[in-house]
Amino acid sequence: MTSEFRLGGDLPINRLGFGAMRLPSQSGMGGKPRDLETGRAVLRRALELGVNHIDTADFYRSGDHSAHANTLIREALHPYPDGLVIATKVGPLIRPDGYSAGAPSDMRALVEENLTGLGMERLDLVYLRVGHMEPPHGESIAARFEALAELREEGLIRHLGLSNVDTGHLNEARAIAPVTAVQNQYHAAHRADVEMLAACEEAGIAFAPFFPLGGGRELDDDRLAKVAARHRASVAQIGLAWLLASSPVTLAIPGTGLVRHLEENMATESVVLSDEDLADLA
Repeated sequence: MTSEFRLGGDLPINRLGFGAMRLPSQSGMGGKPRDLETGRAVLRRALELGVNHIDTADFYRSGDHSAHANTLIREALHPYPDGLVIATKVGPLIRPDGYSAGAPSDMRALVEENLTGLGMERLDLVYLRVGHMEPPHGESIAARFEALAELREEGLIRHLGLSNVDTGHLNEARAIAPVTAVQNQYHAAHRADVEMLAACEEAGIAFAPFFPLGGGRELDDDRLAKVAARHRASVAQIGLAWLLASSPVTLAIPGTGLVRHLEENMATESVVLSDEDLADLA
């Protein structure tokens, strides 16, 4: 199993990366703020451990908006080292009563907010995020994706991706511009999206699931526990190892706001699943 993937054919990244959603708050988006210096320390340690792919979004904020993932990334890591790839997502608009879907005319402002927050002149990878936790089947994404494709032509974006979509959306988007990555919900205890994974593998598109550890709630599985005991590893490590072993195009972006948890996740690189392990996890 190779540890590297070439995003869009030209950006080499380690397949085990880092998700920034839990940096600003204790319970994901909209929660109580974390200590800001702890968040910066997690980011600096991530790079020390070999992370060169960070997944973020401008809407990853604490509930009181005092902590922003993009701001923490910029404060901790800018000027960015060569080879660091930062992926972000646009689509949702932050409203006083929650989130709503942005229109095509909103895409430029959302991209510019990410450019400013991250301190970048061009974003490495921008996902169009649609829906909430399940793809909105039958809903066209063409106009919004066309707006992002125009920003890519202007040089504000290097690569485009899709998040929370079905294969119909993927085909619709690929008819407009190249898609280099898809980010849907998928993990060892939630394997329903095999059709999308197969489509990505056939096309050489990265598949970088959100909640690769089930959001910390769903990997209570006897199969994982059995293999974890065999390796003297944690269930989370086995879940990540299974994800990376499931296809050469899968990327893992586990998130955390704690250095010790980050170090545990990154130790997954030393876990090599055998044929027996994979059979037990099938």
